[in-house]
Amino acid sequence: MVQQRTFPLWLWITVGSVSVALYSIAVPVSSALYQVPVAVAFAFSALICGALPLALLKPRLAIALFLVGLLGNGILAGSGRDPFWPWPIPVTEIITLALLIALVVYRQGWMLGVVTWSLALAVALAIPPLSGGTPAVSFGAILADLIVTFSIAAAALGFAFLVVGRNQIRDELAREKEVSAEEQARRQLIEERSRIARELHDVVAHSMSVIQVQASTAKYRVSDLGDPAIAEFDDIAASARSALAEMRRLLGTLRPDGEEAERMPQRTIGDVPGLIESARRAGVPIDLSIDDDLRGAPLSAQVAVFRIVQEAISNALRHAPGSRVSVGIAQSNTSGVVVSVINSAPQSTPVDAAGGGHGIIGMRERTSMLGGQLETHATPEGGWIVHAVLPFDADAGASVRAEGNA
Repeated sequence: MVQQRTFPLWLWITVGSVSVALYSIAVPVSSALYQVPVAVAFAFSALICGALPLALLKPRLAIALFLVGLLGNGILAGSGRDPFWPWPIPVTEIITLALLIALVVYRQGWMLGVVTWSLALAVALAIPPLSGGTPAVSFGAILADLIVTFSIAAAALGFAFLVVGRNQIRDELAREKEVSAEEQARRQLIEERSRIARELHDVVAHSMSVIQVQASTAKYRVSDLGDPAIAEFDDIAASARSALAEMRRLLGTLRPDGEEAERMPQRTIGDVPGLIESARRAGVPIDLSIDDDLRGAPLSAQVAVFRIVQEAISNALRHAPGSRVSVGIAQSNTSGVVVSVINSAPQSTPVDAAGGGHGIIGMRERTSMLGGQLETHATPEGGWIVHAVLPFDADAGASVRAEGNA
């Protein structure tokens, strides 16, 4: 079933203008050359030419009106007309029929276009025997007129079919492209959730396991513990075990179905120089400034630093090829780490300039998870900057947010 279309304004203007132009020609041609009464010529020509814009709204009604006008003008043509002019279908009606078939196919599909072609042929064949006064028009002239008319109409039918098919293929490709883009976005988000799940497993779950073990073994390792202290440690161990169980359920939610926990250790600040060196070997000029004191920073912050630097460099490679990149990792004034990745303006056309922005979403999620702030924006020189502030604890994160809201 052909879907209803909303036609652009230019199509309405074009079809309306052509209809008016044909009408202004068809009336004098019918009355002067074919001796159709003037009033009747106005009426039947209005049905024929008015069928063009009407075909965009009600194609079946437009076909019916066109056939009535075609039959009326053909039958009422005077017997004293010049046999030189084509009959039973004049030139203006040949043009109108071809345009009508094209609009019907564009509006409703090829089947109704074939029906229109067939009905018009049947009406044209009926005109000579129904005409009251037929001048000396040879059968060959009538046949030639019909052959020319319906050859042109068939060509219009075929051309319209090709145009409609091309438009349908284009629309299908556009829909497939949208689906592919959605699937790509979904895949990138799933990958980001998986990475976050691995970090939760390696950082938070590991720390909770240590707490649980320390609390459970405290009564054996520490002498002279009273019963209240032992009970307190047992409660801590129980809470840690409960938290670990909740963490496992959370990890099962974040990971895609069937994905196992990754065994590879998470990358930290100590791995950033290796990342930079790998990018340099690929031909990317990168400057690195890193504070060695940050090697002892909390593991969660170190993992976030590495991922932010990795994603920022990846974005620079895709969207700013040939640019120079500057990476800075330093201690902040609020017990945290400041990450800055700045690239200059691109020196050539981006290789992949149609990114969906999920890398920035992932960086923002990592930053907010630690209570930090992330800024990404263009530089006045045409480059790009990624600036992240990551506190080492919740209190520091609260102070950073407070400063940002001040």
